[in-house]
Amino acid sequence: MKGSIRGNFCPKCGKASETEGLCRECRIGDTPWFTCDQRVKHVQCPSCGATKLVNTWTDNERDKTALGQELARSAVHFHKDVKMPAIEAWIDDITINRSRANLKVRGTLYKTPVEGSCSTEIIWHKEQCDRCNRISGSYYEGVVQVRADGRLPSTFELETSAQIAQQIEDTLQAGGERLSFINDMNIIHDGIDIIIGSQHIGMLICKGIVAQLGGRYTTHPKLVGEKNGRQLYRITYSMRLPRFQKHDVILAKNRYYEIERIESHNVRVFDLRDGNGRSIRQDDVERIIGNARSAESALVAFADTDTMGILDPVSCKTVELPKPGWLDAHSGDHLSILRDADHLVVVR
Repeated sequence: MKGSIRGNFCPKCGKASETEGLCRECRIGDTPWFTCDQRVKHVQCPSCGATKLVNTWTDNERDKTALGQELARSAVHFHKDVKMPAIEAWIDDITINRSRANLKVRGTLYKTPVEGSCSTEIIWHKEQCDRCNRISGSYYEGVVQVRADGRLPSTFELETSAQIAQQIEDTLQAGGERLSFINDMNIIHDGIDIIIGSQHIGMLICKGIVAQLGGRYTTHPKLVGEKNGRQLYRITYSMRLPRFQKHDVILAKNRYYEIERIESHNVRVFDLRDGNGRSIRQDDVERIIGNARSAESALVAFADTDTMGILDPVSCKTVELPKPGWLDAHSGDHLSILRDADHLVVVR
């Protein structure tokens, strides 16, 4: 009984205690319920704004105000028994690289509200990130060389290839692959060279171009050195677009066709005379007239059941043509045409 009575009194102040040992007030007084770091450091890339945590860089879109609040709060560390912790921070810039944060700290410790204050210094440190360091140093791990088989790539193909590469880079960057970047893109006389920061992005760019434009690619690695016992390679991705592209207008066996799909040895076409679809051998193609994407616009001067007159936009003369079976044309309509020497070819 005596031990029970002694256990209900605080051994420090003598007041009644709810539990054995110190009373609530003495427990609070003897407990450092929060600590505050004297300074916190934030490392940010001045070029792209990425932030560094320990040795890892991550892209960051928050402004300095939001970052300052987060950094100031990170300086406070609560005792494990503190419930409902709350922090208010007021930040003043001292210099361009230093800020002072004054903090008001609240919480509940052993069912008693507690309150305190502290201050911390925020160091804004600038350091070039891993990605920007590589880009500025012209670092690369490969080149995607986009060319066409037996011809020059069209403007459409070059622009599409560049867009595909940019979209893949954006997707990888958003997914955290910071070193999968495009260092440069150069359009040259026979294609486009895409200089890349990782082998992964090179493979994805080639696959994306094949999926959208067709063709094939091969890889050609070259040993360029060794690092930490590991051999380093640069890879040339030789991307070859097909001999024909979608919407090419071709001449084969005295008929004009518009290509809809390229197959292994054949092309699937739309007959510009009767409108039927068919497959013809690539070896049967005599020549390419042009591409329907670059067609001219011409006015229909007259049209009847079998013939129509088209006003040539260059000579301003009316040219009479057989009316294609797939075309419903009337006087005053505008059609798309390509030129094959002195002939006008109506395309879709």
